[in-house]
Amino acid sequence: MGDMTMKDRMLAVLRGGQVDRVPFVQYSGLGGPNEDVWGVIGRENMGLLRWCSLHRFEHPHCRFETQAVEHDGLRGQRRALITPSGTLAELRLRTPSLGSLAAREHFVKVPDDYRVLMAYLRDITVVEDLDPVRRAVEELGDDGLPLAAVPRTPYQQLWIEWVCLADLCLHLADEPDLLAECTDLMGRVLRQVFRVVRAAAEKIDLPFIDVPDNITAAAIGRRYFQTYCLPHYDELADLLADAGVPVFVHMDGDLMALQADIAGSRVAGLDSFTPAPDNDMRVAEAVAMWPRMVLLVNFPSSVHLASPEAIYRQARQILDEGGHTGRLWIQVSEDVPPGRWRVSYPPIVRAIGDFGRPRAP
Repeated sequence: MGDMTMKDRMLAVLRGGQVDRVPFVQYSGLGGPNEDVWGVIGRENMGLLRWCSLHRFEHPHCRFETQAVEHDGLRGQRRALITPSGTLAELRLRTPSLGSLAAREHFVKVPDDYRVLMAYLRDITVVEDLDPVRRAVEELGDDGLPLAAVPRTPYQQLWIEWVCLADLCLHLADEPDLLAECTDLMGRVLRQVFRVVRAAAEKIDLPFIDVPDNITAAAIGRRYFQTYCLPHYDELADLLADAGVPVFVHMDGDLMALQADIAGSRVAGLDSFTPAPDNDMRVAEAVAMWPRMVLLVNFPSSVHLASPEAIYRQARQILDEGGHTGRLWIQVSEDVPPGRWRVSYPPIVRAIGDFGRPRAP
């Protein structure tokens, strides 16, 4: 087989090839600074996925303005969306434990705010922009792959980016026609992005396309998952099928209630599938339920806080349950408690080394 680079291993898993060992991957810089991590575990032992896109939005009559703020002793930012129909604002503050920004106030607060949001959606033109992916490919070299993404599907985009989940549920019940108009507009923008991605697939080698939906069953339920997500996944997969580009979806939550719907979809792989103890499925269940899918398994965030011995056992469980399929890797794609990568990454890498070579698929 010869020496494989991390890029080689990652591509082999994605394309059904043979690997010399299961890859260990992190979203670039998420667990720890890339160079610092490599200095501890070795560059040959961790690959990278770097988020990027194939498009950009132009909206000549709307603009965003961002202001740094301090609120309740926390630093963050207030962001305004200014449109001809009015202005919306959100407040995001840095969480003390992880340092990431979390919404304290959302753009959409009352039903009339959707009309302002729709003015922005109508103003959007989707433009092809391949520079971020090309730059990622060049800068990553043999260390990893671009994680080229499209926007979230409408329901997921609404509650993650625009309105709090509780308010969204009330708005869907109280103003169904207004919400249908808004989600239809989001769908139109999404389809424009899909067409740009399909054209880009003729110009650049794409290992896969990711939909960063952050799916968890409790937040969406089967009916909304079937209505707002699956049709878009399947549409994108159909569009890219003859280009040989598989569609992955970032599903990092509880999935047991959605497992049959996922199995019946055109999705080729799950990005950030997170097993027990953090969520409600084990890798063995995922492998059995979705035998054709590639699993990019997020190492459970809570286990980074465990002892090195417990971390090793968790990694071996993941590998023993799914690693010999040849269609799995272990990654870090959710927040890690600050600095814990120094404790957790070495036993994960050791477990991968002890596990050995997966069988050929």
